[in-house]
Amino acid sequence: MPLPRQRGLTEQAATTAVDQACRMLRLPTIRSQFPDLAETASREQMSYLGFLAELLLAECDDRARRRSERRIKAAGFPRDKSLRKFDFEANPNIDAAMIHTLAKCEWIKKGLPLCLIGDSGTGKSHLLIALGTEAAMAGYRVKYVLATKLVNELVEAADEKQLTKTIARYGRVDLLCIDELGYMELDRRGAELLFQVLTEREEKNSVAIASNESFSGWTKTFTDPRLCAAIVDRLTFGGNIIETGTDSYRLATTRARAEQQAVG
Repeated sequence: MPLPRQRGLTEQAATTAVDQACRMLRLPTIRSQFPDLAETASREQMSYLGFLAELLLAECDDRARRRSERRIKAAGFPRDKSLRKFDFEANPNIDAAMIHTLAKCEWIKKGLPLCLIGDSGTGKSHLLIALGTEAAMAGYRVKYVLATKLVNELVEAADEKQLTKTIARYGRVDLLCIDELGYMELDRRGAELLFQVLTEREEKNSVAIASNESFSGWTKTFTDPRLCAAIVDRLTFGGNIIETGTDSYRLATTRARAEQQAVG
């Protein structure tokens, strides 16, 4: 049913008409903000065009925010980690300038890989999630997954004749973040399935991994030397390798807290 149209609406009638129109056009931000924006426009003597621009920009900004939130949720990050909360001073091995350059996502645009290598507690997972979050906010499709969970899913998909579909699903995202690669030994079948995912994405879409093992120690995870070499090649060719070191930030923080309590 069309909305009533007439000149000289009262303030209350005009407010009701705007509310109904926003519902019909699915403009929730304008619907919630137009009273305050109208009051501001009147106080600051905005032109009609200026007021209209403020309304539309508010809707556009809020839609962009909601899209970012949906992409971050769809990525499946296990916890909220941001670059703003990362303590670069606590780990001098990590070049803050390089990380902030990576946050601009040019490497994702080019389909390049990223490897974060270091011991537990050195910030690998934090950076992996934070950079993934930056990518999602920039409009890229991101998926986070633990290495063992990914391999188990691939094995199950192969058993259920769904492997092609599953590999294609992981191949479509712009950035695949694989965490805890190297924590557990993979049998040949699991390693080969993981290799298929990496091959599907090679030079098309980016892969970022976090591992507690240096590349020389990956033979513990991928026991076939030739397959191990091929996987390392897929994950390093043309990409960035960041070594986060061996000194655990979490352990150092725990020790410092214990010392403070002992002094207190």
